[in-house]
Amino acid sequence: MRTKLSLDIENINIANQNGIETFVASILRREVLSLSAYHVQDSTGLIKLDAMENPYAWPETMVDEWLEDLRNAKVNRYPDPSSDRLKAALRTSNNIPETANLMLGNGSDELIQIILMGVAGDDAVVLSPQPTFVMYRQIADSLGLKFVGVKLNEDDFSLDMATLSAAIAKNNPKVIFLAYPNNPTGNAFSGEDMLEILRIAPGLVVVDEAYAPFADASFMSKLLEFPNLLVMRTLSKLGLAGLRLGFLAGHPAWISQLDKLRLPYNINVLTQQTVEFALANQSVFDGQIKQIKSDRELLASRLAHLPVKVFPSQANFVSFRLLEKEATEVFTKIKNKGVLIKNLTPAGGALLNCLRVTVGTPYENQVFMESLTKILES
Repeated sequence: MRTKLSLDIENINIANQNGIETFVASILRREVLSLSAYHVQDSTGLIKLDAMENPYAWPETMVDEWLEDLRNAKVNRYPDPSSDRLKAALRTSNNIPETANLMLGNGSDELIQIILMGVAGDDAVVLSPQPTFVMYRQIADSLGLKFVGVKLNEDDFSLDMATLSAAIAKNNPKVIFLAYPNNPTGNAFSGEDMLEILRIAPGLVVVDEAYAPFADASFMSKLLEFPNLLVMRTLSKLGLAGLRLGFLAGHPAWISQLDKLRLPYNINVLTQQTVEFALANQSVFDGQIKQIKSDRELLASRLAHLPVKVFPSQANFVSFRLLEKEATEVFTKIKNKGVLIKNLTPAGGALLNCLRVTVGTPYENQVFMESLTKILES
């Protein structure tokens, strides 16, 4: 039984809480107050197939060599602010044109933020096809920019060029983001459509090639042809998600200005040294990528025998739409069987009743397929 004193303390705590929330709301911008934080599912004890990570660890011999290499890391000193040696390694491994400049970010999320922080005008518009990577909208909203999403064709998630061209003409966007291949759908848009967007765009076009290791196409070689083009990549999907490194390649005029917004020392000593080491062992990742691409095709072919619509993928995941059962229910049942995938249906629209599964190891893929098959047949 609660005493009068405990009730008084509880009422004071409630009043204090209400007071601090009112105070916080009076200080922060309304764009921040209206946002929802990016939610990451707890994967403890689960087979994790929800975040498009490389499922393979490094060979033990490579880990030993890496740890020995890290003995030389000077963590008592600030990192190289320009990351020159790392940039040189990235140029070689990613076939970046010599005349293009590079800017590194703490993951591609930071690069998106830097680009949008630099956009001029209170009425500036950021445009992107939808559905796509959620951080384009999230960061635009947080900065008070107007975000315009243009729906993809629902049958195959291709670009609706008539609608997209009209939206570009109407909104005069300062920045257009094109995920290539697209997340969460997995498809790479038509190359001709991408070129047309570059021709008609009034502002900057950022081609986000996060899944370049698994795709058969890239716009990196087009950097010299289009002065309004930037190409963004991340090493997360390659197999270095824990290091948080992304990079932006483009004309020096773009990079020199955007680099003013990059915080100094944003790429730490351990990340710089580890990525240099990893890129010197590219053959290990090449073998993993080959395995993942092969398993992606096998996974898609097995899914095609179930009552689902499988969407073609050039990424390290496969998205599919359930035809007979409800996606959220199936997602929950698969999770209860120990496998975490991504439920896309809360996003609505073209993603209604869709799920996305990262390509895991053969064992992980087998567990997922057995679980899904039993649930759909029950």
